[in-house]
Amino acid sequence: MEGIQSQVMEVQDRRSVALGDLRVLPDEIICDILENLTPCDVARVACVSSVMYILCNEEPLWMAICLKSATGQLEYKGSWKKTTLHRQHVQHEFAEPSKMTLNFDGFNSLFLYRRYYRCFTTLDSFSFEKGNVERKENLSLEDFHQEYDGQKPVLITELAEKWPARSTWTVEQLLVNYGDTAFRISQRSSKKITMKFKDYVLYMKIQHDEDPLYIFDDEFGEVAPGLLKDYSVPYLFREDLFDVLDRDQRPPFRWLIIGPERSGASWHVDPALTSAWNTLLCGRKRWALYPPGRVPVGVTVHVNEEDGDVNIETPTSLQWWLDIYPLLAEEDKPIECTQLPGETIFVPSGWWHCVLNLETTIAVTQNFVNSKDFEFVCLDMAPGYHHKGVCRAGLLAVDENTFTDAIGNAFHDEEWLTNPAIMREEKYKLKNDSEAGEDPLVDDNDEKNTNGFSKGYSNLQNQNFSYDIDFLSMFLEDVRDHYSSIWSPSNCMGEREMREWLHKLWVGKPGMRDLIWKGACLAMNTDKWASCMATICAFHNVPAPSDDEKFPVGTGSNPVFLVDGYVIKIYVEGGLESSIHGLGTELEFYSLLYKVNSSLKDHIPSVLASGILIYENGSYKTVPWDGNGVPDVITKCNLVPGKSAENGFPFGVWSKQQFEYREAGIPIHELVNPVASTKIWPYIITRRCEGYIFAHLRDALSWDDVLNLASFLGDQLRKLHLLPLPSLPDSLYSDNEKKMNLSSVNSILGVSQQSSVPVEWGLFIETLTRKKKDVSSRLAKWGDPIPSSLIDKVEKYLPEDFAMLINLSKDENGLPKSPTWIHMDIMDDNIHMEPCFLGSCLNENGPNANGAMDCSSGNGEQRKWRPSHILDFSDLSIGDPLFDLIPIHLDVFRGNSYLLQQFLESYRLAFVRRISQDGPMGSQNKFSRTSYRAMCYCILHDENILGAIFSLWKELRSANSWEEVEEAVWGDLNKYESFC
Repeated sequence: MEGIQSQVMEVQDRRSVALGDLRVLPDEIICDILENLTPCDVARVACVSSVMYILCNEEPLWMAICLKSATGQLEYKGSWKKTTLHRQHVQHEFAEPSKMTLNFDGFNSLFLYRRYYRCFTTLDSFSFEKGNVERKENLSLEDFHQEYDGQKPVLITELAEKWPARSTWTVEQLLVNYGDTAFRISQRSSKKITMKFKDYVLYMKIQHDEDPLYIFDDEFGEVAPGLLKDYSVPYLFREDLFDVLDRDQRPPFRWLIIGPERSGASWHVDPALTSAWNTLLCGRKRWALYPPGRVPVGVTVHVNEEDGDVNIETPTSLQWWLDIYPLLAEEDKPIECTQLPGETIFVPSGWWHCVLNLETTIAVTQNFVNSKDFEFVCLDMAPGYHHKGVCRAGLLAVDENTFTDAIGNAFHDEEWLTNPAIMREEKYKLKNDSEAGEDPLVDDNDEKNTNGFSKGYSNLQNQNFSYDIDFLSMFLEDVRDHYSSIWSPSNCMGEREMREWLHKLWVGKPGMRDLIWKGACLAMNTDKWASCMATICAFHNVPAPSDDEKFPVGTGSNPVFLVDGYVIKIYVEGGLESSIHGLGTELEFYSLLYKVNSSLKDHIPSVLASGILIYENGSYKTVPWDGNGVPDVITKCNLVPGKSAENGFPFGVWSKQQFEYREAGIPIHELVNPVASTKIWPYIITRRCEGYIFAHLRDALSWDDVLNLASFLGDQLRKLHLLPLPSLPDSLYSDNEKKMNLSSVNSILGVSQQSSVPVEWGLFIETLTRKKKDVSSRLAKWGDPIPSSLIDKVEKYLPEDFAMLINLSKDENGLPKSPTWIHMDIMDDNIHMEPCFLGSCLNENGPNANGAMDCSSGNGEQRKWRPSHILDFSDLSIGDPLFDLIPIHLDVFRGNSYLLQQFLESYRLAFVRRISQDGPMGSQNKFSRTSYRAMCYCILHDENILGAIFSLWKELRSANSWEEVEEAVWGDLNKYESFC
């Protein structure tokens, strides 16, 4: 009898039979595997067995599959499987499920049951009415700054009472006013997914998702500007230091938030360590918060051993509340509250928070940076990872070496630090205590800790992790530099925007300069560069900088200072070898300009001095250097110039070409830290031009001024591209290298060996070839807004051999043309313009408090601006002149085809073209398109040029091919014919 029962049980347990070898895997892992399959593959796997049928027809699975591939506008079709099949264009009759009743007795899954329970649970009574977040009415600005700002959260009850949104932001009213407006969905996908509001409302009514879609739109003010009129920033939060930036420069900062029951935001710390306010207009939200550095239980911290970067894994907010919160001891529970309609919650910098919508909610939130947060935001922007992890995850984010250094500085306990066993034991205890919910490094005698909580406010305050700027800054990497270190991709703004922001604050808020200076020292080592600049000034008898002049200007990758009538640039980009080649090439170029007496020299600032700055024995000293010879300090660094020393400029452009070739194609993580071993910086002093850079004048210029600028650039680029190249050193290539390169290029281009392709093209072509090797991974790392569908096609779009791009025309002697000098970086901050008036010339008006220019003369006369100089030739190279069109068209012209045409009419030179156009039309025909060559250069560019393209041409984010992008951006080049 027992044997029969055993056989029955074995028959009923269908899992092992139905799954075969996969039975050893838990259901959670199998579901994760299925999420990575295509819809067709999931359909095939569903036919394998009854258990697989169950697993493959789960709604959460189809939701994950749909959102993984979805982009653009989404329309929910009643279930995620139907929605996915609709997007796959599956015919309706095949998308319908079977009408037969299917029974699968004998299969049980606790994982699927829990997920099913979360999908159908209701939260009507799931609230925390008392809470321990203080509620305040009529909170004064003074009390806010004294008790809460930068210290602890607070609920404020009356800030939104007079907003129109209190009555108009309901689902019904928004549906009437904005039903056809598409809002961004932020859930489970890094891609931009939108839904029309009427479709989203329908989805909310019928969905049963564990983690429902959530409207979280940072561009709602652009797609529905009327919503901005329905609310105003509360008086407590109006100081926002990001306000000095233009809308397109500042990080995302305001969001419309709409979500159904069970939706919410999982545990996180707000980007850039900004503070935030969140006002609820409809529904109820449950909040949980932990102080900075206190990682919530259930959240996993992963520290990358190579770079110290910290990745956080967190359950959904609903899963945390249902599965983890009930298990917490009373003293380990978070600070929490239930937010009601009309209430505003303030979340200070660095605080962990998790939000769960108890019913359909509508809210608006904004992040901001004020005086209390400013240094923390600057710290977060600084290069490196360790300090970022510590700010969010506390001492859990610290590896053993950094832990020893930083904690040693904090506690000065020699025995603890000199005994590795003790140190490891203490760190292990610290980590496990934190994971268990206990307070690490507790000091029971501390009446008020560094988080600003008074004793008794919460058990959470008893931790000795210090959210103090001096303590956190100890975890900055020893060798850090805003200008030359690798920029963290997790930063909420780019390097150019960061430099622009700090400089605008310095100019526009002189009363805050002490604070701004402290933040700038954290983010970009301003104190170090100011000391360097002062040493250079003293050596060359340049006047000492004033308070206004000690802050670097511009958005470029090298520190630049304006002192009296001088411009001082310190080369740091790319490290010492790159910097010495940058200055050496620039000095060689200036020498050539005067040697051939090119009129281009009249539009380039005069060089007054140059040299090398050295930090040695605690002080700075300078060594003059005009580009000739190899200074002793460089020789001692084992920096050997390329095979071109005989031309007089050993670190000139041909040596630089060899250096760039060696560096090309090497993944960033494999490059040696460029600043790790150098305390040497080349520098140059040039004459300061009158007027202002184009970046500061752009919005003040007339259309005629901009057309004149386009003509000016065409004329000056023509002169640049006609300049003779320095003589090619015989030692640049060995005889074997010459033969190999020339035969390869000639055979591809169909050129006879008698009319050989110039050897100067060799390094250019080989450098492009190296850059192609990791192009897909590089574009994927840059990510949004570059469409992932195009990244998958990029290698097929690029040529197999880049020699095919070089379509050669002949010079006046009938020989194939050589490459040209190329500037590589003519952007809006490298063009200088000077004022002139329609009437009499008057004294210039300077920038106003926000850095904008006043175009009036003061007597009612309108000021005009004319281009005068091109700046910054440190990126000079030799190659295809088309390279110079990329920054001009995308950054200066912002993609305007009329300005590009004006430029080309003034430029008049032929871009290199194929000697022979014979041959059948077909796949090879793309090499006759100038637009194709330009697009290839954009893809292979060292900078994220594609990000700029898909930001300017937003409609191209849905492009189906690179050819479509090519035609939209560069198609006009195919109509261009030279005038010479």
